[in-house]
Amino acid sequence: MDSLASNTKVQFAATAVVSAAVAATAVLGLQRLQHDEPWKPKRAKSVAVNDDDRRPKAPVSLDHLAPLPNADKEDARNALLARRALAGDFDNELILEQLARNRVFLTPEGLDRLRSAFVVVVGCGGVGSHCASALARSGVSRLRFIDFDQVTLSSLNRHAVATLADVGLSKVQCLRRRLVAITPWVGFDLCVEKFDGQSAGRLLGAWEDGQEPDFVVDAIDNIDSKVELLKYCHDHKIPVISSMGAGCKSDPTRIVVGDIGTSTDDGLSRATRRRLKLKGVTSGIPVVYSTEKEGEGKAKLLPLPDEEFQKGNVGDLGVLKDFRVRILPVLGTMPAVFGYTVANHVICSISGYPIDYVPGKARDKMYDGILAFVQSSEEKIVRQEIKIRPDEGLGLKVPINPGDIAFLVEDLYKAKSVVTGLPTKLVLIRWQKPPAGTALVRIGEGEDEQKSSNVKIYDLVCMTKEEAVRHQREILQGTKTHEDLYSQETIELVESKLKEAKEYQKYRQ
Repeated sequence: MDSLASNTKVQFAATAVVSAAVAATAVLGLQRLQHDEPWKPKRAKSVAVNDDDRRPKAPVSLDHLAPLPNADKEDARNALLARRALAGDFDNELILEQLARNRVFLTPEGLDRLRSAFVVVVGCGGVGSHCASALARSGVSRLRFIDFDQVTLSSLNRHAVATLADVGLSKVQCLRRRLVAITPWVGFDLCVEKFDGQSAGRLLGAWEDGQEPDFVVDAIDNIDSKVELLKYCHDHKIPVISSMGAGCKSDPTRIVVGDIGTSTDDGLSRATRRRLKLKGVTSGIPVVYSTEKEGEGKAKLLPLPDEEFQKGNVGDLGVLKDFRVRILPVLGTMPAVFGYTVANHVICSISGYPIDYVPGKARDKMYDGILAFVQSSEEKIVRQEIKIRPDEGLGLKVPINPGDIAFLVEDLYKAKSVVTGLPTKLVLIRWQKPPAGTALVRIGEGEDEQKSSNVKIYDLVCMTKEEAVRHQREILQGTKTHEDLYSQETIELVESKLKEAKEYQKYRQ
């Protein structure tokens, strides 16, 4: 028995060593390619099939994929069955029987729409793999998987289909390897690539016969890539749903679907929402997020040890540029709940099944009102500065948009006055009086002259309207100081908020 246990430990140790070596080689190769030449995806070529039985079109062959490094007889059998199915040699009645429960639920027409759909899943880890598995099992006939990473031993606590035999294999190929045994008629397009803004047009482009994506799933855990994906989809009107952070969450009853403007209570959601607002995207993107609060005894991302900072630039410690260097605590069940919730939204949306989520409170009208107040306040400052007559039109523009307003009010000031903490009748106003002669920016002359304020997002603070009127009268247009009106605690709080806003200025473009 001791010998058997020892042999088992040796086998697991060997598996871990081999997987680490494979993953390290792949990551180093990706790093080298990122510096030396553009990374090219490994993708399955596809050929359209004539559709005589209302069957979805799909690629005929998967032979162009890189071969599995440890393929067995079962893999060979599944690949052969997939080639036959994609070539049309698979009884459609068998497919309908496999999808019978969905067909009854969604109606035949709804299932037909789903079977004709093309969905892109970006990020094939814990959340993405469960979502992809549910989409394939539910009848989506065309799936493009995008992920640069490989399956590791630590992936197995949350990945939908990965086994020990898949450790070291790319996540996209692992998904196809397992799902082809379940749904051999589905066409898979695999992209072993890190998503970024430069590759968005290609990776989110049409299938080879010209079919555009019906939906994009964002299951990325890197903020920069996530924001680039969502901004691209928003600008190009591609239906998309985003999964926020499943890490450090444990309560499945707190997971909801809502608008990006209302998501709360996790770092990934907060950072993504802030970046998008500063890029002008304040709403219109459905997200899956958790309302679970942090609490005593609950898991959390621990600070990086001091000795790691002493090694130099923290960003250099990660396996890839801009990727986190700490292990995020994840309960294996939670990514699955997130992934299935995302898949559920996609399935219902494509099939036309009614979706009755609890609506979030519309804030756009409030943002427009706050923007109008900022413009009015700036006009008062400029009029006093240049001694313009009250009846003379100024036509002042302000370099602030609704996304900036949403970021400042909702995210930076938590929808509360920085002075009293009151949440009602909120507005934004300058904190400091601008130096004489600087508030007005003129470009052009005569009828072509453009007049604008020089106000920046890191000049503005959130107050109630009554507080702001007093602030305008006594500080911005009067002679009183901040110490005359506010406590030292309030002044220090404002200064910290303005500093934080200045750090986010770079994300506005």
